[in-house]
Amino acid sequence: MSDEKEPSTPANDPGEEAEAAEPATPEERIAALEVELAEREDRLLRALAETENTRRRAQRERADAEKYGIGRFAEGLLSVADNLRRALDSLPGSEAKDDRIKSLLAGVAATERELLAAFERQGLKRIDPMGEKFDHNFHQAVFEAENTGRPAGTIVEVLQPGYVLHDRLLRPAMVGVAKGGAADPSMPD
Repeated sequence: MSDEKEPSTPANDPGEEAEAAEPATPEERIAALEVELAEREDRLLRALAETENTRRRAQRERADAEKYGIGRFAEGLLSVADNLRRALDSLPGSEAKDDRIKSLLAGVAATERELLAAFERQGLKRIDPMGEKFDHNFHQAVFEAENTGRPAGTIVEVLQPGYVLHDRLLRPAMVGVAKGGAADPSMPD
């Protein structure tokens, strides 16, 4: 039971539709064609602009993939670099008495240098901010140290170096930060 009726409008009458579609005079026909041409030119220009934007976006994404594509692989190698440094720090070369230990330490040091040089060639730079001002963009504060004699916010210990790949942070440096400097005698309590 549907009471739907088709509304009666002039557009539903086939005779009136033909009249509305065809301009009566040649001048009206020319004006209508000029409007249609302008609309089509506008659509063409928009389509060309969209195509150019898509091409530029694809180029930018390709360049980013080339520049930063090694990021995940590099992240996996950061622990290798950390472990090489820990091995070297575990026994300073001056304390090694045995020539074999000295040779082993020299080999580990050479391996670390080569790994860091390979990092540098790929745009991966080590962040070792000892003594610098804390920057939350590149550092992660793990603890605050009191009575360091250094100004507040100064990095007093680097627990783990950070790394930057070109201009993107790959891993922040884990640091200890001075809570405040020594009391300044010129400042009243």
